Amino acid sequence: MRPIRNAGLLVLLAVFAVLGKPVTLSAQSAEPSRMQWWRDARFGMFIHWGLYAVPAGKYKGQEVAGISEWIMQRAKITRSDYEKFAPQFNPNSFDADQWVRIAKDAGMKYIVITSKHHDGFCLFDSQTDYDIVDATPYGKDLLKPLSEACQRQGITFCTYYSIMDWHHRSQLPKNGDMAKPEWNPTKMVEGEKSVYVDYMKEHLRELVVDYKTNVLWFDGEWPDWWTNADGQALYDWLLDLNPKLIVNNRVGAGRKGMSGFSDENSFAGDFGTPEQEIPATGVDSDWESCMTMNGSWGFKASDTNWKSSETLIRNLIDIASKGGNYLLNIGPKADGTFPAASVERLGAMGDWMRVNGESIYGTKSALFGPSWGRVTRKQGALYLHVFYWPSDRKLTIPALANQTVNISLLAAPTETLRVEKGDADWVIRVPTTTIDKVATVIKIEVEGMPELSKTE
Repeated sequence: MRPIRNAGLLVLLAVFAVLGKPVTLSAQSAEPSRMQWWRDARFGMFIHWGLYAVPAGKYKGQEVAGISEWIMQRAKITRSDYEKFAPQFNPNSFDADQWVRIAKDAGMKYIVITSKHHDGFCLFDSQTDYDIVDATPYGKDLLKPLSEACQRQGITFCTYYSIMDWHHRSQLPKNGDMAKPEWNPTKMVEGEKSVYVDYMKEHLRELVVDYKTNVLWFDGEWPDWWTNADGQALYDWLLDLNPKLIVNNRVGAGRKGMSGFSDENSFAGDFGTPEQEIPATGVDSDWESCMTMNGSWGFKASDTNWKSSETLIRNLIDIASKGGNYLLNIGPKADGTFPAASVERLGAMGDWMRVNGESIYGTKSALFGPSWGRVTRKQGALYLHVFYWPSDRKLTIPALANQTVNISLLAAPTETLRVEKGDADWVIRVPTTTIDKVATVIKIEVEGMPELSKTE
């Protein structure tokens, strides 16, 4: 992931939110049949795992500032010194079925794992020796068993792949100093770009054909030697391999920093990728917000700044209410286990999703943005996610144009709630106390797709 922030888009979105206008940002138009499972899923697991899990944020006994998967750049580690982590990477506790079960129990529908991060190390049996099979004492493929476990348990398998590569001979550090390298962004050696593109394509062919990846989640596209034309060509080549494949916008070079959306005239793949941010209002394109549970993407032993389960659940609701997907990250330890704090929070999310998941999966963006929470909708239902319970037991919403069938709590579906219908507003009478302090969901069953009344 990129270590720089750019809040420009958030300012723009906030302005549009105040004006009450929708925001349209560029994205490749993907046919609905190809994107439908992804749009319905709404919730996925991001996994950042690689050699950087061995130092876990420290180098030569010193804590290295910043995200752990960037330690090669942050500590200016040479290729030969970084390679020394490979003999220490022996994840004998890795259990693919357990990983997938944890994701599934949390309510996640797909998994995206780093097949190759910026450090160039591969978690699959690639054509290079710099991979989990050939360079480590573990000596086995990690992605194939994970892909198979996903298939067994009904979770969609997807892979992350970095275009920039700090280890490949085609690229040099930006300062040109191999003894004290600054790896970001890399410089391309003259005449080597086509060699590297062929190298990438061989990896990507394996991931698409042999590992049956369903989404390719690119990153590291910002060096000046990678262009939008390169991204368009790679995208077309990939869809020739698998016409059902979904590819994020970072395959192109026009992304606006951390905002994750592409410039209006840039190639934008199939979906936008805001990073560590949730847009202030809905976005008229496919998008997915990738976020960490603490501060680092890869495992960092000293990073104990965990977000609360409440924050994570409300993030999921907020993102779904704006028409996006939530890709929530976990950074496994070098032994192949998930940090206990991550598992605990995913368990809490799963508890909430088992009761309220229908208000997230397959939903569309909200019709309005209330002060008391968030709203989602789908054919036949409007879902009110109440964060702040009204002390007077009156929950006010704009009037709907639809005929209502029933109003109830998802956690207590047999109890019908009364509603007072005015021309402009409806007032729902709710119980004295909330059922769930994080978010209690009220389901309004209606005829057709929920729409606001056209009152003047």
